[in-house]
Amino acid sequence: MIETFLAQSRWFGGKGRAFTVSGVRELGRLGPDPEVVVLLVEVSYDGTSDHELYQLPLALYDTPQERLEHAFVGRWPADDGQLAYDAVQDRTAMAHYLQAFGTPSAGGLRFVRVPGHELDLDAVASPFSGEQSNSSVFFGEDAVLKLFRKITPGENPDITTHRVLTEAGSTHVAQLYGWVEADDLHLGMLQQFLRTASDGWDLALASVRDLFAEADLHAEEVGGDFAAEAARLGTALAEVHEQLRAAFPGSEVSGADLARTMSDRLAAAVEVVPDLAPHVADADAVFATLAGVDAVPVQRIHGDLHLGQTLRTVLGWKVVDFEGEPAKPLSERLLPDSPWRDVAGLLRSFDYAPHAVAESLGDDEPDAAHQRAHRADEWARRNRKAFLASYCGDAGLSDRDRTLLTAYVVDKAVYECVYEARNRPTWLPIPLAGVARLTAR
Repeated sequence: MIETFLAQSRWFGGKGRAFTVSGVRELGRLGPDPEVVVLLVEVSYDGTSDHELYQLPLALYDTPQERLEHAFVGRWPADDGQLAYDAVQDRTAMAHYLQAFGTPSAGGLRFVRVPGHELDLDAVASPFSGEQSNSSVFFGEDAVLKLFRKITPGENPDITTHRVLTEAGSTHVAQLYGWVEADDLHLGMLQQFLRTASDGWDLALASVRDLFAEADLHAEEVGGDFAAEAARLGTALAEVHEQLRAAFPGSEVSGADLARTMSDRLAAAVEVVPDLAPHVADADAVFATLAGVDAVPVQRIHGDLHLGQTLRTVLGWKVVDFEGEPAKPLSERLLPDSPWRDVAGLLRSFDYAPHAVAESLGDDEPDAAHQRAHRADEWARRNRKAFLASYCGDAGLSDRDRTLLTAYVVDKAVYECVYEARNRPTWLPIPLAGVARLTAR
């Protein structure tokens, strides 16, 4: 029952691997009408010692629900229990979650409120149908509940980071309204619904298309010029980093340790992407320069920042999804790191956007393709420069900072090569070309 449902769910991280459900534990219940049972499902991967935990909330009914046929899971308890549907897809079931935020605990679960916002506990639930690794439900135009599907014991940085930024009065995140927990597990977070938001990646792509449509104009002359937005985003990120620096303990690491980690990651990446091999020596030379930096300040950061993790609202830029790099275990995602990693992620995103558009358009005419590649480079340079100047402010970029940033940008491009090879092979030439440009002597 549960195995089949997991295997076909967009948020399940074990696609393509043989697995079994090795344990199921009930965390709590909400309701009734329908009653919702929240399960913690343990998945073990065949032939390995790997295992993962997934949250599965089920809405239980005595009779078939035609409107939920697409979300049918099976019976709970198995074989002879009630008909069970994925509760996230059931408006009535999800209303129980919102109403539970009016009480300190409900059915074995704890619903924690952050002071300062008056929730509309009767708002209508609407599940989000987009592809993502978690599941989100909107409540009217006030709030959105993100239920974490893959669960790791301990703090979830998306909650703890949003909490301190909300309490610090940050204007660059969606405000945290509360969260759901059980035992030592963070199960979900309720936060501000940014109704007027536009995805930063989509805005960047639109700007690139405007540039490509104007063959005789430079990037700064096109109506969809993105540089001013890139600069505002730089200011927003600098303020977020400053607030995180004040709220979480920081420390220092040696440049040698960072360089060793990046070099090891590169060696592992070559096993997945053999086309990286010609660039290893030059990339390692970049990391060797980093090894000469004595002490690098590290702190809580975003950890997986790119334009797709930003939203533009009428009130400015918002940074979202502070869970960190999804491929890393939680213990690593909680470690402090240099803010230059976040900066590098956005610089690479500014490079990605124009080249992604250029690749998608295609062209059999070599001259046209060459011209488009030239315009893509022009757009990327302009927006990287605007963003970085704004992020650094009057202090500018020192030689030491440039050494750090260059290494982090190369490291990010290497990560992108592995990601694309595994998920979008047709996009692999984009980060490969980025590595080649970044390491060229």
